[in-house]
Amino acid sequence: MKSHLRVPAVAVLLLLLVSSSFAQEIVTKKTKRAKGTFYGSWGYNRDWFSKSDIHFRNNSGEYNPVTGNYDYYDFTIYNAKATDRDGFKAMLHTDLTIPQYVYRLGYYFNNKKDLGIEINFDHAKYIMSDWQTLHVKGYISDQYIDKDTMISPETFMHFEHSDGANFMMLNIMKRQRLLTSKNNKHWLSAVVKFGFGPVIPRTQVTLFGQDLNNRFHIAGYVTGMEAGLRYDAFKHIYLEYTAKGVFADYRNVLVLGSGKAHHHFWAFENILTLGFQFPL
Repeated sequence: MKSHLRVPAVAVLLLLLVSSSFAQEIVTKKTKRAKGTFYGSWGYNRDWFSKSDIHFRNNSGEYNPVTGNYDYYDFTIYNAKATDRDGFKAMLHTDLTIPQYVYRLGYYFNNKKDLGIEINFDHAKYIMSDWQTLHVKGYISDQYIDKDTMISPETFMHFEHSDGANFMMLNIMKRQRLLTSKNNKHWLSAVVKFGFGPVIPRTQVTLFGQDLNNRFHIAGYVTGMEAGLRYDAFKHIYLEYTAKGVFADYRNVLVLGSGKAHHHFWAFENILTLGFQFPL
């Protein structure tokens, strides 16, 4: 009698184990479908900047032993031109962070991957061109100036965010699939991003014979929009090309001593990134 009872008991036990395993697999799959996708990417950019008026001010009255004067100044240079500095030749001999790099960390909320949020950082270099003749107006020490002036680093000034104009933005993203391969392993999508965040420059400035490469700090804000194409391959790899327009306002740039500078400009970027994504 006992031997007849053991077979059904074992069968029931096996059935329960299989059912439990199958149910767990279904729950896991549903959970995975309910979650989104994380991704990260690295790439490089080229930039173009609008002209800008740069206002320099220092009311501290600190003594400057180089000039023999007290560092009081409050002047503006108008319509200053600036360029980027890509640094790809330097990268061949040093490291990947010399050029104007970018990185993105993001998350798509749903299985369609059509809406998401992204941390977006652009290391862009803003280099004000030397030897341009610009109108300068204001006070330098106790002298008033209102004339066109040659911007020479040896005799007057040089100004650049060469360790980065550094745009950091929190983006809302929308992605729309355009083309999909028959095996569903390759697809092309349009992407649009809009965001806002701080600028975190490290500014190098030469002013009245003194030179200083300052510290990184939050100096203002940036806002902009980015749009382009994204090619996904085998679910985990993607290549993204975008064009980006931003408005950046540097309200509190550190210069020499207690001095500050303020300027704002428009910028246009071409960006190419390679990334990896991790569905949950």
